[in-house]
Amino acid sequence: MRPATYAEFWLVYLKAHAHPGNRLLHAVGTVLGTGLLLGGLVLRRWDWCLAAPVVGYAFAWGGHFGVEGNRPATFGHPLWSLYSDYRMLLLMLTGGL
Repeated sequence: MRPATYAEFWLVYLKAHAHPGNRLLHAVGTVLGTGLLLGGLVLRRWDWCLAAPVVGYAFAWGGHFGVEGNRPATFGHPLWSLYSDYRMLLLMLTGGL
């Protein structure tokens, strides 16, 4: 079943990220990808900007395929997935997850 609302998606997202190792790899990828994007914009290093999603997704997909053994949610809902990566990171950092 494809989630119709973000609230439904969030529950599916959390189930797909149940393993702590998968969540950790997502957090590392999100931080590194964001750092590359922001650093690339500030320093006008467009190669860093192009590398940002590659690095971010490499860690996230490694968590799904190598640790969790499931399919990334990115394929079905890319924007909700990106938002949820940041939401999960924030919850991890604040102890809310």
